[in-house]
Amino acid sequence: MTNDIFGPFPGSADFAAALTDAQRARFDQLGANLDVVERRIADACAAAGRPREEVTLIVVTKTYPAEDTALLAGLGVTDVAENRDQDAAPKAERCVNLPLTWHFVGQLQTNKARSVVRYADLVHSVDRERLVDSLAAAVHNAERPPLGCLVQVALEKAVSIGGSAAGGAGEHRAGVAPADVLALAGKIADTPGLRLDGVMTVAPLAGPLAGDPARSFARLAEIASAVRAEHPTATMVSAGMSGDLEQAIAAGATHVRVGTAVLGVRSPLG
Repeated sequence: MTNDIFGPFPGSADFAAALTDAQRARFDQLGANLDVVERRIADACAAAGRPREEVTLIVVTKTYPAEDTALLAGLGVTDVAENRDQDAAPKAERCVNLPLTWHFVGQLQTNKARSVVRYADLVHSVDRERLVDSLAAAVHNAERPPLGCLVQVALEKAVSIGGSAAGGAGEHRAGVAPADVLALAGKIADTPGLRLDGVMTVAPLAGPLAGDPARSFARLAEIASAVRAEHPTATMVSAGMSGDLEQAIAAGATHVRVGTAVLGVRSPLG
């Protein structure tokens, strides 16, 4: 089997042998970085008393080329994430034959839903009912299997499910307030073509939990538990990035989204 980037299929015996010197150097660099991240995840799982297999590493490949995605597949990475459709769509097309699960993790405009459902297996950033409707319509038109959806929780907006809002305009990330998570989760679960998989957050920039990822992810764990009580199959908890994956795993994250620690410091987007 071959792919359209390097020839031999990642993971095959001939894959590494077909790389140029530059590709081999990048392959080795990514492999070394992955080893470090894997040790961090394994150590965090051990410290939390959790089996390593409970946590999935999602490598965030935004701003990096499709060639890096192919190299990651060759190193055994199974899950990758993108946050901008204009970058993700052509990259996913080039990598269509790779054994990868594609996660969309960025703020998503409704007019991009049709494009995103062509390649994404899961969307982590569902934060409003209108987007739910747009994704469902796009899935129906694409005649594809159900799309996995996670409710993105903005922990800046409240401290508890019934709490009052925190943080002023412009201070919070995208996402739905904790008070509104259950309603949006129910909307997703009841919408044909969509599958409610769980919840996602990013450590907040403002509000009472700002600068405290351990408390932030513990709060997300409470919200995730409330969602699972109503929707038992919604077991995903997507939290933690390069700088705070240990705290996320300690709080029960099932998926960590790591970019810089694997791929290196990103160049500014044009």
